Amino acid sequence: MTDLTLYRNIGIFAHVDAGKTTTTERILKLTGKIHKTGEVHDGEATTDFMEQEAERGITIQSAATSCEWSDHRFNIIDTPGHVDFTIEVYRSLKVLDGGVGVFCGSGGVEPQSETNWRYANESGVSRVIFVNKLDRLGADFYRVVDQVENVLGANPLVMVLPIGTEDDFTGVVDLMSMKAYVWDDSGQPENYEVTDIPADLVDKAAEFREKMIETAVDQDDDLMEKYLEGEEPSEADLKRCIRKGTIALDFFPTYCGSAFKNKGIQLVLDAVVDYLPSPTEVKPQPETDDEGNETGNFAIVDADAPLRALAFKIMDDRFGALTFTRIYSGKLQKGDTVLNTFTGKNERIGRIVEMHADERIELDGAQAGDIVALIGLKNTQTGHTLCDPKNPATLEPMVFPDPVISIAVAPKDKGGSEKMGIAIGKMVQEDPSFRVETDEESGETILKGMGELHLDIKVDILKRTHGIDLEVGKPQVAYRETITQTVEDSYTHKKQTGGSGQFAKIDYTIEPGEQNSGYVFESKVTGGNVPREFWPAVEKGFRGMMGEGVLAGFPVLDVKVTLTDGGFHAVDSSAVAYEIAAKGAFRQSIPKAGAQLLEPIMKVDVFTPDDHVGDVIGDLNRRRGMIKSQEAGPTGVRIKADAPLSEMFGYIGDLRTMTSGRGQFSMEFAHYAPCPNNITDAVIKEVQERKAAS
Repeated sequence: MTDLTLYRNIGIFAHVDAGKTTTTERILKLTGKIHKTGEVHDGEATTDFMEQEAERGITIQSAATSCEWSDHRFNIIDTPGHVDFTIEVYRSLKVLDGGVGVFCGSGGVEPQSETNWRYANESGVSRVIFVNKLDRLGADFYRVVDQVENVLGANPLVMVLPIGTEDDFTGVVDLMSMKAYVWDDSGQPENYEVTDIPADLVDKAAEFREKMIETAVDQDDDLMEKYLEGEEPSEADLKRCIRKGTIALDFFPTYCGSAFKNKGIQLVLDAVVDYLPSPTEVKPQPETDDEGNETGNFAIVDADAPLRALAFKIMDDRFGALTFTRIYSGKLQKGDTVLNTFTGKNERIGRIVEMHADERIELDGAQAGDIVALIGLKNTQTGHTLCDPKNPATLEPMVFPDPVISIAVAPKDKGGSEKMGIAIGKMVQEDPSFRVETDEESGETILKGMGELHLDIKVDILKRTHGIDLEVGKPQVAYRETITQTVEDSYTHKKQTGGSGQFAKIDYTIEPGEQNSGYVFESKVTGGNVPREFWPAVEKGFRGMMGEGVLAGFPVLDVKVTLTDGGFHAVDSSAVAYEIAAKGAFRQSIPKAGAQLLEPIMKVDVFTPDDHVGDVIGDLNRRRGMIKSQEAGPTGVRIKADAPLSEMFGYIGDLRTMTSGRGQFSMEFAHYAPCPNNITDAVIKEVQERKAAS
């Protein structure tokens, strides 16, 4: 029986290239889990085990591993940094108790760090901060600490100070013990000595230690009083207060070092043990009913309670489907039968394994607090709850963003289409932000995803992993439609056949809704002109038509429909009649309401060296981009802009050409905005041509 207070379920997350995977490698080496560290740039990192990851030097899917440090068991998930794969970060944070946010010492708080930080805040995950790459040119620990405060609006609690920077970075001053940890140049993490603080840092260390103590004693009134009277708290009391504040998200203990050079990692591991919560110290997961509303019950972390587990990731490998599962309460044994509350079906647990990247260690059972992979589940998907069949409950489900970009693919030969169907089925199960549809008119298979890189990698997996020869179409943008004018109108549906007829009359107003409100329906009918039991049918009729607008057949957004009056017939009126009336009303009124095409606008964040700023801004303007801000950093300028997705295809190639290969950018969906007329005309024409061709 494992003591749950010795567990730490943590994630490592950051922007692309801040060094998450390298940090994970160092942790595994230090804890004795691996004997030789693999480097990301050689394509040999333990947790980057997909071919596509090794080649591109980025993490695509989160990998799970576990290790031990000072008698504590760590379950670690290394998450991707690239914005197209934030879904992986989101679902990993959902099941973790704590995290290590890694920031690049020279890049600082980058756009993806902001998104991940926001996800972590929404999930209520406690974090320690690790400012990495202090050996890099332009690294500045204090600047990054300022950015954490100003850009993320977080409260970093500085726990160590760097000794030297860039090439001269040799170690850190630990403000808790007031000692210096200095590493030699052998590159071995064990080769360090603990010495006195260098003379030029004594004053600075005293100043930061005082800040640290003041922040910590805020958590305990008695200690605060003693401290104000001049009595310094003991190390045990300080650690207790820092732990309390970290778990309450009041502040984030902040460390620094260089993972690549093996400097400073031990202190981060100690911080995970000292300050991040065990599974028993985090807010328990709320249970919900069938509609997704909270019931007031919680899955308390307790091995003796009924089983509650959340499947948070499906991964397909050569041995079959693995279902990554976080067990919140109860126990799970090999051969158990569990209930999937989403499907209502029982599933049998074939095998339970502990994952170390893509290696697996067989287990007989697991219990509350564990993160394991299950083999042999047939119908379980991401976000489903597994529970005790005698004592069912559902855990709060996950919400996934809608894709903004699509491409059409077709296998080059007949035999490929069946293979492609099976492969795509597996990929959709693995990644809920990846969707697939068949265009009924043209028969094409449409892949939808979060960005160009996302789809690029999906196509690569189909070609390489599944051996399917594909033809790939041009990327298509997920446009939407809306209206600009208010229309008051009336519609009557009348049909007289033998026996009873159909009758429904509705008076209604259709008007533009608030931005991002989707579809809103309201009824203001007084008296019984449209009986209350038929209101849902009217709502359903309008909703059913929102999937296809009148301009180019794109889904309709931000429309409010108000039912104001109507008429009914005691015999001939029915729910079906009112639903048909609402559909007819939509077709009649939307063309009068000033239909307008909307396009997805992306939040673009570009990094460029100083001497190319003019070119980059000029190019963004040509792409109809709106420049929001420019920020000079030590190694270049960050430009933030909003730009339409349709203008950003192939941008990475153009940016590299403009900046001699030194520019970087990331983008994520921001909102929908009206399309200029010339673009609208071009899109409508293209849609008509596609329909004519098929």
